[in-house]
Order: sequence, then structure tokens, then C-alpha cells
Amino acid sequence: MGIAVGLSGVAFGAAAVTAGLSVPQACVLSLLAFTGASQFALVGVLAGGGSLAAGAAGALLLGARNTLYGLRMADLLPWRGARRLLTAHGIIDETAAGALAQPTGAWARTSFLTVFATIYVMWNATTLVGALATERIGNTEAFGLDAMGAAVFLALIAPRLREGRRERAVAVLAAAIALAAVPFLPPGVPVLLASAAALVVPGGRAATGGSTPERGDSGAPSDDGGTGRTDRGEVRTWRSGR
Repeated sequence: MGIAVGLSGVAFGAAAVTAGLSVPQACVLSLLAFTGASQFALVGVLAGGGSLAAGAAGALLLGARNTLYGLRMADLLPWRGARRLLTAHGIIDETAAGALAQPTGAWARTSFLTVFATIYVMWNATTLVGALATERIGNTEAFGLDAMGAAVFLALIAPRLREGRRERAVAVLAAAIALAAVPFLPPGVPVLLASAAALVVPGGRAATGGSTPERGDSGAPSDDGGTGRTDRGEVRTWRSGR
């Protein structure tokens, strides 16, 4: 995952400088924004002659999906104060997918921190490399680097598609909504609309036979290793629907 994200970082660094940003500006954007889709949206608008305000608006809309991840993971990552702010900065597609796939809260937090640290270092280091080597790379599309972001995202959702028919139905409906909305709406809005597919598709799944890790009320892994008990000994039940 770190290698794939690193390739995307090279592509972003090159695209940012090509769009008119300086090397320091490209690096600061990666340090502070740290969300590839939003960053590519911003430099894409700038490269097409759009204003900084228009690019920033599209980037904010695309980044808004991370808020949905934050709501899902709020109870799973219980840190407070400055650590909470740092945690919020690290909630992206990859860290959320890794944490929510773990069977217990402890493993989920370990996964979050490991993926966050790895990707943050790789993304920023390769942004610098891509920005400095823009003239050597030339057209990033010729190397297929422009497709790495989508490839990483598909790799993240692939395990969920094998879980059941409802998950596949949600994915198909979400893709259809996004594709239908792209020609008519600003960047970022189709992604937010697509998230409604999870609310539209009915049904859920009860945990049976231990095939699915037990999760707490927030839908996040519990700290009990799947027994359904919290540290205080309270029994939590599986809620249908994820």
C-alpha cells in the first residue's frame, strides 16, 4: 500500500508543479491536506485554468467524505486533545479501511497508527520527489501514475465486496449514482451523493457462527476479541446494517 501511495505521490508532485505550484507549495499542500483525491482535484482545476477558489471548493467537497469515516471511527479511536486533532488529520480511505477491518479495538488502533505513519511519510516524501523531477517525468499519464489513486481505492473496497450481496449492491448503486452525477455536478458532490447508497439499499446481516467480528454500538471493533463484552463487562449486541 505504501508503494502504491508513493507512486500516486510522485504523480501529484509532478501535477502540482505542472499546474503552476512551486515545489514548496506542493509539499506544504501534502503536509497539511493529506488527502490525495482532494489535492488532485485542486491542481486539476488550476491546470485547467480555473481559479484557486474553485479548486479549493472542489477539494473540500471531495475531502468531506473523510468526515463520514470520522463518525464511524469516533468511538474506536478514543484519544483526546492534541492527539485527537492528529488522529483527525490521519483519517483517510486507507487508514479507515484498515482499522475497521480489524477484529478488536486494540488491533484497529495499531492498524490505524501503522498505516497513518507509513502513508504520511511516503506521500510527503514522494510528493517532493515528483515535484523536483517533473521535467524528467514529463507526462505522468504515460506512466499510468494518474490511475494509481483509483487502483488503491478499488483494492481497499475489494474485501468488502466479498462479504455479501448487500455490500455488492451498495457498491453498484454508489458507482451508478456517481457516474450519473459527474457530468452535471462539481467535483466532490458525486462522491457525497454516492454515499447515500448505503442508506437506500435495505437489509443487514447478523453475526453468525463467529464468521464476522463482533462490533460495538458504533459499528467499530470491540476491545474484547469478539466476545461481545466491553472492558466494563457490558454485553453489546450486533446491530443489523453497517
